[in-house]
Amino acid sequence: MIHLEIISYAIIDDWREYKMDVRTLLLQQWASCLDKEDWFPPLEKVLENITLEQAIWKPVEGAHSIWELVCHLLFYEKRILLRFLGETANEPKAENNDATYRLPTETFQNWKETRQEYFSVHRELEKILAKSELEDLYRPIPDDNPLVLELKSLAMHNAYHIGQIVFLSKMQGAWAGKRSF
Repeated sequence: MIHLEIISYAIIDDWREYKMDVRTLLLQQWASCLDKEDWFPPLEKVLENITLEQAIWKPVEGAHSIWELVCHLLFYEKRILLRFLGETANEPKAENNDATYRLPTETFQNWKETRQEYFSVHRELEKILAKSELEDLYRPIPDDNPLVLELKSLAMHNAYHIGQIVFLSKMQGAWAGKRSF
């Protein structure tokens, strides 16, 4: 027990030397979800060479495809972005969570556009996080929590689904064998 307390104290003591504000922490998490490799690969890199056929492939009936997972991530990020901007009339709508996985017509162009829209929405939220006054980040969003809390939850949600996307791409042999670490 004493040994654990000493380890715990050492960890807390180290943490105090590396304090960071909530914005910096969230920006780091947010970037790791899209374009900065950290403990998991960023989505932009994961999707880089995914073909239409790989994007729509499902390992079993009832499972989600890579493209469906990207649509799901896009739905929630776009909804938060538009709510934060006060554009609730334009936010995506879904009757339930399952509907957030719906695909447009399965064409290569639509797959490419879905990816690009996701990247764009993610980067727009990142810009808002980087440039907004702290008061704005803590301001309640219509029908949601403050942006700072929503981005924290979305980053964890994204990491979870990025893991699924990596697994699906590995199952298809589409995973790059080499990573930066």
